Amino acid sequence: MAHMNFKRGVLSVAAGLLFASAAHAGGLERGGYNIDLLFDPSDYAAEASATYVNPQRELNNVEDINPANGAPGGPSDGVRDTESYWVPRVGIKAAIGDSFDCMADYSQPWGAHSKPGVNWAGANDNTETKVESDNYAATCSYKWAVGPGQFRVIGGVFYQEVSGFKERLVRPPVPAFGTSGIGRLDLEGDGWGWRAGVAYEIPEYAVRASLVYNSAVDLDNLSGSIDLRDALPVVGTKYGVSGFASMPDSLELKVQSGIAPDWVAFGSVKWTDWSQLQVLKFCPGPGANPITQPCTSLNLLYRDGWTISGGIGHKFTDKLSGAASITWDRGTSHGFGTQTDTWSFGSGLSYAATENLEFRLAGAVGILTGGSSGPQTFNGEPVGNDVKYDFDDDFFAAVSTSIKIKF
Repeated sequence: MAHMNFKRGVLSVAAGLLFASAAHAGGLERGGYNIDLLFDPSDYAAEASATYVNPQRELNNVEDINPANGAPGGPSDGVRDTESYWVPRVGIKAAIGDSFDCMADYSQPWGAHSKPGVNWAGANDNTETKVESDNYAATCSYKWAVGPGQFRVIGGVFYQEVSGFKERLVRPPVPAFGTSGIGRLDLEGDGWGWRAGVAYEIPEYAVRASLVYNSAVDLDNLSGSIDLRDALPVVGTKYGVSGFASMPDSLELKVQSGIAPDWVAFGSVKWTDWSQLQVLKFCPGPGANPITQPCTSLNLLYRDGWTISGGIGHKFTDKLSGAASITWDRGTSHGFGTQTDTWSFGSGLSYAATENLEFRLAGAVGILTGGSSGPQTFNGEPVGNDVKYDFDDDFFAAVSTSIKIKF
């Protein structure tokens, strides 16, 4: 029979392991949403974690296919498209009486960073794109006895800030005039979301099943500027723009169970509504000159994301536990972009230094499957008609560390 102390060892490292394995999922996924701390059996708990991810996507057979661009030059094979990044998370949890648990946390659920630079054959499409986010959340649950275990209802709210920029070669540089030819789009916005869910636990057997829905976050005030002064150095070529985007809703099922003394199995299935991010248009206000102040767009053409994980954990001693997992993430790109299916394999350790202090280290390696990207059609209009390229199977690695204090 599995013992309830799994919650303090094996299940803790399993949570960090799945986070490290899924930190390079499709769409704009970075840390996503995570409320595992809410289930910690301690009256009070605080946790801080950091995950480092190093994806190594390279582009090959790059071809600029828009004659109006003029050939930007640069290599067309072995172009590094991805940048490494960190994903931080901080949370605190408190039990309120015997039935209520509440937590507050900070995370960075969304992000992206592509930086192939100006010296490649597709510079007219992208030289650097970066998206960042900050999420501040409060989540509570109410539990009561049902059968051999306890049932929870879960609810919460979160406030989200999203910002980013994209740069690309708009026209050939003219060194004599000191122009680089680069145009830049800057954007920022914020919005509110909510979550709701249910869970059932049998602590004696380390059993838990949870189903949690996270709402979309509408960025109604998404606005910023287009700066074309390095491409067209005349008055009025830096101007304000606005548009709309909605960060996706998601639904996640997590299950776990003791399967033998000191052994536990765990898994999860998550759906994310990335398909709502297709072509995001940003335009200036009325009266703008369409020649010197044109609209622009971010072309994503995502499809929904699916992430499926499973693994097994073992308690070696009262202080040391370990786990291993495998994760499949369905790529959100399908003919446009580089986000194809991902397979990752992870392992991790949890060390309880004292009754109140726990350290965790988890890592994952994975394969970014190959594919190609080229022109598509959206609502009868051509999209992505500047560049096409191929990419082979590539590698990524992630390392996650955390510390938890509980009492």
